[in-house]
Amino acid sequence: MFVDPTREMFGRFRGLSEEGLIHMLNLVRLRDKAEYEDGTAATGAEAYAAYGRESGPIFRRVGGRIAWSGDFRLMLIGPEDERWDLCFIAEYPSGAAFVEMVKDPDYQKAVRHRQAAVLDSRLIRLAPRNSGSGFGE
Repeated sequence: MFVDPTREMFGRFRGLSEEGLIHMLNLVRLRDKAEYEDGTAATGAEAYAAYGRESGPIFRRVGGRIAWSGDFRLMLIGPEDERWDLCFIAEYPSGAAFVEMVKDPDYQKAVRHRQAAVLDSRLIRLAPRNSGSGFGE
């Protein structure tokens, strides 16, 4: 299960030389019951909502926005039992803006809710391209 980036992968993220917009594909599977270190009682969905409330102002302050979101329906290709509760693409003006967000002291306080809420996740950095009508263009 994957919840937080490793130090190595975060270093590789910071080392990418791309400038301009970045997209972060988020796939999130929530716990039924959140697992807070202090024993706070909440569902995974409630804990993730708390994460959103507390981290949202920082996300917006660095120029972040949700570029796309959708509801998971079916794994057509891939592990049949894999499912995601939340699927969205967050857009940032730069990789540096994302780093600024995660290093913000208030964000670091808010991330405890994400850690309590998330059973498994994928966070994939993408370089946005123009949309078109074909594949592999």
